[in-house]
Amino acid sequence: MAADATSSAFHLELHDWHLTDDPRFLAWKEGRPQPSVPVGTAFQDAVRGAVERGVVVRRVRIVSEPVSDYVRWEHSITAAHNIAAGEDVRWLPRSMSSTLALPGNPFWIFDGRVVRFSVFDGAGNVVGHQLSDDPRVTALCSSAFEAAWDLAVPHEDYTLD
Repeated sequence: MAADATSSAFHLELHDWHLTDDPRFLAWKEGRPQPSVPVGTAFQDAVRGAVERGVVVRRVRIVSEPVSDYVRWEHSITAAHNIAAGEDVRWLPRSMSSTLALPGNPFWIFDGRVVRFSVFDGAGNVVGHQLSDDPRVTALCSSAFEAAWDLAVPHEDYTLD
């Protein structure tokens, strides 16, 4: 859906584990070289194309500290994967998000009109998506995203430890 956005695509992540069977994550975790990923994955191509059309793409990752191995790996690839494609990424320690009104699931919001929630199981696997174009839901998600964005630390300034 990011490929179809016309003005904005904002993503709020709330999970500390996701895609833990990714071969690159497993290789990183075991200290092995990560399998190469072709330049221009479908995700990167979609983001790059959207940004070239003038779409603003931003992401906030709310993370527990100390961070999980998955978040540590995710942080290590963010510059080459997300930022290189044109995303602006920030990190928000979960301890700083206590006073925010947040939806129960991570989400993308496209053009301020459509929200796509991702539903995860306890192991960090996506088990479904929910779409909403209800103006109350989009207002809630927009407000939550902007509040988290204002508190979050830009990727280049966020250090792990």
